[in-house]
Amino acid sequence: MTTESANVPRHILIIPDGNRRWAKKRNELPYLGHFAGAEAAKEIMKKALELRLPALTLWCASVENLEKRPALELKFLFKVFEEYFTNLSKEPTLAKYGVRIRIFGRLKLLPESVQKALHACVEATKNHSNHSLTFLLGYSGKDEMRSAIQEIVHNSPQNITEEIIKESLWTRELPPVDLVIRTGGEPHLSTGVMMWDIADAHFYFTETLWPEFSPEEFKRAIEQYAKAGKRRGA
Repeated sequence: MTTESANVPRHILIIPDGNRRWAKKRNELPYLGHFAGAEAAKEIMKKALELRLPALTLWCASVENLEKRPALELKFLFKVFEEYFTNLSKEPTLAKYGVRIRIFGRLKLLPESVQKALHACVEATKNHSNHSLTFLLGYSGKDEMRSAIQEIVHNSPQNITEEIIKESLWTRELPPVDLVIRTGGEPHLSTGVMMWDIADAHFYFTETLWPEFSPEEFKRAIEQYAKAGKRRGA
């Protein structure tokens, strides 16, 4: 499957849910689920590049996740973020495939060491343009829309068009989301995630917990999208 195939999504958004439940199922501490989730993210990213998907976005943490989780769990979650993004900034496949990394959210909620790792990823890939890999950290869709509205009000356009709204979003450089995948068996959105960009998206909900979400199931979700594409807009 390549992006030249019919009905292949240009932009996939993943809401990876189930890390803590995965750990609980194994009688392990919650933070171990986050380490397993990070490994799953690596495999899905590899599959997305193999399939030549133009844009992939991963929702990693809401504002509530970073403000309300127990301190010990947050400590390990931040460790996961720091390790994951430090390694990602040095990942040779980013240059090989021309992957640009973008990160949106209230990054000031994160420790400086994590912010440094995020910055390294963005800087290392800022000149790449073949593929887009976006992470939402300390993110709220309400924040993004509020920011967009403030920017529009500041610019005072006489006629507010869909194009103006899109250009005011943090995600202005990304294509609209074609496919939303949520793992973990809870079929709902999180904090209004990318509410403007998912307006016409297809949804794939699965009971699979995120650490168990395989590249094979990822491909099946894309195939389901391709079949449904014949009916979209009819």
